[in-house]
Amino acid sequence: MEMPVPNAAILARKEAIVARLRAVLPEGVIDDPAETRAYECDALTAYRCPPLCVVLPRSTEEVAAVLRVCHAEGVPVVPRGAGTSLAGGSLPTADAVVLGVARLTRVLEVSYEDRFIRVETGRTNLSVSAEVEAEGFFYAPDPSSQLACAIAGNIAMNSGGAHCLKYGVTTNNLLGVTMVLMDGTVVQLGGPEGEALGLDLLAAVCGSEGQLGVVTEAWLRILPRPEGARPVLIAFDRNETAGECVAAVIRAGLVPVAIEFMDRPCIEACEAFAKAGYPDCEALLIVEVEGSEAEIADQLRRIAEIARGFQPMEIREARDSSEAARIWLGRKSAFGAMGQMGDYICLDGTIPVSQLGPVLGRIGELADSYGLRVANVFHAGDGNMHPLILFDANSADGLHKAEALGFDILRLCVEMGGCLTGEHGVGVEKRDLMTDQFRPEDLEAQMRVKDAFDPGWLLNPAKVFPLHVSAGRRAAA
Repeated sequence: MEMPVPNAAILARKEAIVARLRAVLPEGVIDDPAETRAYECDALTAYRCPPLCVVLPRSTEEVAAVLRVCHAEGVPVVPRGAGTSLAGGSLPTADAVVLGVARLTRVLEVSYEDRFIRVETGRTNLSVSAEVEAEGFFYAPDPSSQLACAIAGNIAMNSGGAHCLKYGVTTNNLLGVTMVLMDGTVVQLGGPEGEALGLDLLAAVCGSEGQLGVVTEAWLRILPRPEGARPVLIAFDRNETAGECVAAVIRAGLVPVAIEFMDRPCIEACEAFAKAGYPDCEALLIVEVEGSEAEIADQLRRIAEIARGFQPMEIREARDSSEAARIWLGRKSAFGAMGQMGDYICLDGTIPVSQLGPVLGRIGELADSYGLRVANVFHAGDGNMHPLILFDANSADGLHKAEALGFDILRLCVEMGGCLTGEHGVGVEKRDLMTDQFRPEDLEAQMRVKDAFDPGWLLNPAKVFPLHVSAGRRAAA
């Protein structure tokens, strides 16, 4: 993975730069090489680079002070949430300052009447719901890493989760942000009443991967918790048949809160790890609905009728909360369980739901052609694929083969009418595939937005845009 050559002038001025940062942040600067190593990568651990230093501010004002120093010194800044990015979104360069928001964890305001909560963005996703659950509310986006991932990263990557089929991804639940621009200017976009008339800058920021500014506070929509919820497990003897069943459920106009897919390799790994009691099958769906008891019963009846048209091996409806928890246990354990099988790369290309069957079949063929195994576990209801490519990191060409297969799978998603990423972001992982999805004029328009917010191209360097595409911008800056 090519990265820009570090700026030698910045490396030579490290002591002076660190001294200026300590002057505005006396207790939040890390420059010991042994300690900065903890920030050399995120969850895409195949690529690592210790940063120039790390800063951990405690407020929006301290973030602004840090950025003013870095702007004056011409030092790149890599914003970092909890470091759970699977796309190298917070991979540093050797001449960059990592700005972590882990100490920004306060709840600033809650309004149940207006259904919003305002938090600092270092707060974890799951803790937002925990803050309001006593009053019967919750925050809908629920990435698999929600126990650890920060709201800052959720906003940067426009994260989703199992329940985004009904409730949408982060952008559908984000009302406003406080953001610090690279020169230290503090701006507010949107708020509890939503975005003002005019350009929808909030939508531009959500999913911008730290390219436009550092988001320090967020107004998030909270929702009343539904009366009840119940999952049903549906087992099939073919992946393609499970995919066809998903398309049929969506085509019928039903909107479950979640439709999750797992194939045999993933089922077997999860069963060995979590012992959830899953059936012996090639593919299974977990479909969850919610509402009143009458609504739940009616929706599950209609879903079961549709599923029977595809000759399922088993339909298992949860009868109580204990059975519901067991159905979800394996799915929630999937990524940890797969880690016990070996090294893997997790992709997140998205496709039209109608193409699930053909794409699953083609992924199997591609895997065979590379001599690699692929396990599939993903948000099937909105076509957000998560192929897990298993490889041997100790093999000389193991990572190279896995990445080549991953590129072919992501190109397939684009060819089938989908896109490169559903919720993980582009980062460095998919950076060089952007020309497969976007025309030159499309990328030019995106880079002009970057020009407007960050004219010096100092924020989150070498991400999103292929280096050969952005070379002129970076050189001019």
